[in-house]
Amino acid sequence: MAGSLEARPLFGIGLAAMGYSCFALQDALVKWLVESYQVPQILFVRSALIVLITGVLAYRYRHPSILKSKYRGTVVIRAALMLTAWVLFYSSARYLGLAELTTLYFSAPIMVMVLSIFVLKEKVGAGRWIACAVGFVGVVAAANPASSPNWLPATLCIVAGFCWAWSTILIRLVSRSETTLTQMYATSALFGIACALSLPWLWKNPDAQGWLLMIGVGLVSTIGQYLLYEGFRHAPASSLAPVEYTGLIWAFIYGYAIWTEIPAINVFIGAVLIAAASLVLVGWERRSFHESSQRN
Repeated sequence: MAGSLEARPLFGIGLAAMGYSCFALQDALVKWLVESYQVPQILFVRSALIVLITGVLAYRYRHPSILKSKYRGTVVIRAALMLTAWVLFYSSARYLGLAELTTLYFSAPIMVMVLSIFVLKEKVGAGRWIACAVGFVGVVAAANPASSPNWLPATLCIVAGFCWAWSTILIRLVSRSETTLTQMYATSALFGIACALSLPWLWKNPDAQGWLLMIGVGLVSTIGQYLLYEGFRHAPASSLAPVEYTGLIWAFIYGYAIWTEIPAINVFIGAVLIAAASLVLVGWERRSFHESSQRN
């Protein structure tokens, strides 16, 4: 249930980091699947599995219905933002290289920090700004964009990052009163309905491997969403923004484990900077927590 949102920032950071590792694995599985299946079909199966799991758990533990929430409209908006982010991101991926795509999309954490100031009225200290800036430099170093991107798809990618940033802010806002399971159920149900509209034209009967991978996407996404939502329940959105950069490190690990991709030296440099940003963030939050405890 909803509780103190600021009491355990380090715990929230840890949960978010594990959640982003799950999302990186989800992306790897989706990359595997898109060679044979359309994205809406993959996302539909993923959403259906999340709805099934969270619906059963929410009913068992008697979580309140989202229809009675004052944030039910916000949940609909967040689902629309997430869907828009996915569509724009994959549309721009057709025209941009992976390096350009990654660099542009990872502007989202900085947007989260800025939005958290104006929307959530959070106080963003120097430590969080430094961690976010160092993390972004690490992403640029790791991605190593070689040339200027095409402006139209680049704009689509940046807008996708902005939509994701807004959806992240709304997670924090809704978590003030709604349970994690309720949010996951409502968002995935809306997401699944939107994807289902295209299935009559896109559906392809999966083979055994396809079903296993799609179910895997659903399970990993369920775990990742739960960890991330719980992370936002315990820590400010601005403090979790730099943690999103750790997803890039996990992407390199999964890339090597599945496709034996060996990162170049610039990737290792970027990974070190990203890890340093996370350490700066943890140190800053620990010091702030101790100072707050002493004042109280």
